[in-house]
Amino acid sequence: MKHMTKELFWELLEPEHKQAEGFCRKLCGSRDNGDDLYQEALLAAYQGIESLRNKMAFKSWLYRIIITRHRNMVRQPWWKRRTTLTAKHVDIKRFDPGEQFNARRWLKRAFEALGAEDRSLIVLFEIEGWSVAELAGLLNKPEGTIKARLSRSRKKMRKAIISCLPNRVKKSQTSEAGYALSKSTAINE
Repeated sequence: MKHMTKELFWELLEPEHKQAEGFCRKLCGSRDNGDDLYQEALLAAYQGIESLRNKMAFKSWLYRIIITRHRNMVRQPWWKRRTTLTAKHVDIKRFDPGEQFNARRWLKRAFEALGAEDRSLIVLFEIEGWSVAELAGLLNKPEGTIKARLSRSRKKMRKAIISCLPNRVKKSQTSEAGYALSKSTAINE
């Protein structure tokens, strides 16, 4: 197929819009940062649509751009990401003992153990429901490599969570298989 036109970009984006926008928000951990990432990725995709050869590959092509933009955003020097702390930035809910907040806090700690690309893999596979084959196609890697990276990422996340647990919980929650945080978890203690 010849080069894509700018008009075709909007037609191809429409069915992917909501899911891609949601992916960006989940990847960044906040609505505002996710929306910024999504806008930046859309701009890059719009400007580069003429390089897309096959419209059937649009979804993978768009997600590759999102992942690359996110990785570049995470790699920025600390002084470019620094903002002044104001009351608006302070998370008042951090002292909220509610289950939903605790789950978010543990998930955030787990995600902090991962690099940008591994975080993308986990979000796409576990939350967005992409198959291993789709991820392999997206990253141009063998399926075995994707499976191994997903497994290593889960182990890193598990280790990050376990390292934050009190010793008595660590001992009681580790089973023979080496897994922590079984169904009857004591995280909220």
